[in-house]
Amino acid sequence: MGSDSDLPILKKTASMLKSLGIPYETHVYSAHRTPAEARDFAASARENGFGVLICAAGMAAHLAGAIAANTTLPVIGIPCKSSNLDGLDALLATVMMPSGIPVATVAIDGGANAALLSAQILAVEDKDLAARLDEKRRKDAEAVLKKDSEIASRIEE
Repeated sequence: MGSDSDLPILKKTASMLKSLGIPYETHVYSAHRTPAEARDFAASARENGFGVLICAAGMAAHLAGAIAANTTLPVIGIPCKSSNLDGLDALLATVMMPSGIPVATVAIDGGANAALLSAQILAVEDKDLAARLDEKRRKDAEAVLKKDSEIASRIEE
């Protein structure tokens, strides 16, 4: 994350990764205040066993791009809301990467979806993880259908 103020969003990411049995690390690196540390982390991520990198940042939100510039691993950016432009600034900064340095971008404050997208990427080569994702989708569908079956009685209350 670019700042510890992004922690509430990354808690959602960590919770989803944990529920899927995916190991993770959490760090605070700033694209502007600790560029050397961010670069070194990204450059060594593959040899350190990472398969996907998730970066959350608000406002200028340059962290995902700075990380992506220093690795060929998939990078997922989470634009975070700020008080200035309600996250639109971070969304545009995260999604508007130059050709050759892609960053997948999820919704503003989309921590859970970042975890799910990373899981889908990893599941390309991990059948057990793919099965866990399938099971999660099945359970999510069941929860919606249960609400559907209960809604008629709730509307008549």
